Amino acid sequence: MLVRIQPRAHMISLSTPVEELPKIGTAYAKKLKKFGIKTIQDLLFYFPARYDDFSEIIKVRDIRQKLGQTVCVQGRIADIESSHTFKKWMDLTEALVEDDSGQTKAIWFNQPYLAKSFKEDDFISLAGKVSLGKEGLYLASPAYERINEIGENEELTHTGRIVPVYSETRGVTSRWLRYVIKPLLYRFSEQIQESLPEEIVKKYKFLPIQEAVWQLHFPESFEAADAAKARFSFEELFLIQLNVLKEKARLMLKKAPACPMDANLMKNFTDSLPFKLTDSQRKCAFQILKDLEKTVPMSRLLEGDVGSGKTVVATMAALSTVKNGHQVAFMAPTEILAKQHFKTVTQLLKNFDVKIGLMTGKDARITHAGLVSDTSPACVISKKSFLGDLENGQLDIAIGTHSLIQKNVEFKDLALVVVDEQHRFGVEQRDHLIKDKKLVPHLLSMTATPIPRTLALTVYGDLDLSLIDEMPKDRKKIKTIIVPPSQRKEAYDFIEKEVKEGKGVFVICPKIESKKTIATSDVAMTGSFVPQNYPASLASLATMEVKAVKDEYERLSSKIFPDLRITMLHGKMKPAEKEKIMIDFRNGEIDILVSTSVVEVGVDVPRATIMMIEGAERFGLSQLHQFRGRVGRSDLQSYCFLFTTSPDQLDRKRLKALVESNNGFELAQKDLEIRGPGSLYGTQQWGLPDMAMQGLSNIFLVEKTRTAAKEILEKDPELKNYPQLQERLKNFQKRIHFE
Repeated sequence: MLVRIQPRAHMISLSTPVEELPKIGTAYAKKLKKFGIKTIQDLLFYFPARYDDFSEIIKVRDIRQKLGQTVCVQGRIADIESSHTFKKWMDLTEALVEDDSGQTKAIWFNQPYLAKSFKEDDFISLAGKVSLGKEGLYLASPAYERINEIGENEELTHTGRIVPVYSETRGVTSRWLRYVIKPLLYRFSEQIQESLPEEIVKKYKFLPIQEAVWQLHFPESFEAADAAKARFSFEELFLIQLNVLKEKARLMLKKAPACPMDANLMKNFTDSLPFKLTDSQRKCAFQILKDLEKTVPMSRLLEGDVGSGKTVVATMAALSTVKNGHQVAFMAPTEILAKQHFKTVTQLLKNFDVKIGLMTGKDARITHAGLVSDTSPACVISKKSFLGDLENGQLDIAIGTHSLIQKNVEFKDLALVVVDEQHRFGVEQRDHLIKDKKLVPHLLSMTATPIPRTLALTVYGDLDLSLIDEMPKDRKKIKTIIVPPSQRKEAYDFIEKEVKEGKGVFVICPKIESKKTIATSDVAMTGSFVPQNYPASLASLATMEVKAVKDEYERLSSKIFPDLRITMLHGKMKPAEKEKIMIDFRNGEIDILVSTSVVEVGVDVPRATIMMIEGAERFGLSQLHQFRGRVGRSDLQSYCFLFTTSPDQLDRKRLKALVESNNGFELAQKDLEIRGPGSLYGTQQWGLPDMAMQGLSNIFLVEKTRTAAKEILEKDPELKNYPQLQERLKNFQKRIHFE
């Protein structure tokens, strides 16, 4: 007789995909992937965004003193029914709940299933806002859960305790997440292995990881939640520090071409400039030139406000490298900026016998310049010739976008890579440029985004910092003015007067932000809802930003400045079209340029003297400061108008800080303190976990994690004695990106 052997049940562990769980399945698994949740462990490490305090359970009679407040009561359902109101086109579910002190009503909107889920004599725990209606006090859309008897507090999940509230998406509510996560914690929390080294847990008296996970999801008190947060904030920042320090150590083992500084050459260069270098530029140039002399690859970040003269400093580094017989790659994020750099660098080096080439995207022309003009037909060569010159060493400096690191681009002797306005030049990109070569190029990364010290020590931890903290002497301070609705006409009149004198105007349209989905408890307490048509994707946000530009363009063209030449610029235009518009604007053929917030940072238009920002309160201080830096690029007096409709005191405080200060680094620090790093830089942009982003606000925590990471790596550079930490770091590196 044939005996059919039943297969053993699949062992479920922390690494099991969430779709294999009965309460989740394929449909919910797809939704959870939006949060990066793929396994049970991912779900357990999906921590709450905040908490609701429903821990105080009161008697029904006491709600009379709590009008407008959120309370928690427990009682027996005396009556429950659902009805449809045609006046407001919604379902209304009403329950009469009583304890030994009295009765109260609970009312829910559009949740008719509750009348079937609960019946008379069921015991229920409720947490909601006390509101006043025609028939007296009631609980408005309270959170709820069934209990066996009044006074039962042990196993409460949604009420009667500190309740976790998570970031949500359509179909994944905080209530559902609590329902799923709690039983998983009971079943799997003991399988979570400690990832921090034992000596660190003891030294800083951190909660053990299993307890910390529990206390983050379902804390016994706010103090316990804070202790758990402190542990994970430390851990996330610690992993980032390990990541950047390991990368720095990896580079220290490599060799780079030494480029000794020629003091006479540098003097000849600075003497050839039509302006004097600032002391800050001299100091930064010296730091970089001394780094280039070493055989250890330079990794340096050059920070400086828009217009502070970073390109001149980078050009000095490029000249020194070239005159030592090597090549330089100079990369910009957009074709417009690449072409601007080509023009600037060619002008700066016109007397130094340096061959400079420009290569942009597949449609862009290839130019080869000993000439100052980048439009002269004489300097246009084929792409094939350009690549040949690069490979044969006939070309000294190659300027372009990331097209410079495509597979078919070969340098004969690349010794320096200059990267402009990229948040990170990634390890992969650098490795691509190195390829199989024995020598690694030096790296100079430039940014006009002011970076607070905490962020610099963390995200840029493997880079040395050079800071240009003063502006050229001939620059006038940009006058920044907050314009409320009542003063718009005066501002428009002034702008028109400036245009009539040949000046140019930038107009930035208000930022369109993705609406955070509102947590269930918020919906319950406020009646708020997320509109069906609200954009969920970056693509739909981009479309909305384009529409905002078109609307503003139409308004200004037809109603405000009908006699002026107005053009719009947005990200959906083709590069060639954008470039033509920028050239026309620079040359004075366009009076007013209306654009989105993402239009080319750093584009140089000396005739532009006015920056007009609509909905200024929607932007961060650092971003507003960068917009402001697009004017004031000459000796002309420039202005920045902050158009605002917000009466919010916090917005006014931020905008006032911008009016009073021209120091980008000071403003970045204020922005970090006021809005937090997630808003300052965009969590999506950095790919950092929320805990790490919050931790960035705390310089003591940042320095503590850096010290701890250094100590561990000094003892054990490969983390061989810390297998759990090694594994956690590997997974962490997959989750984050810095590029």
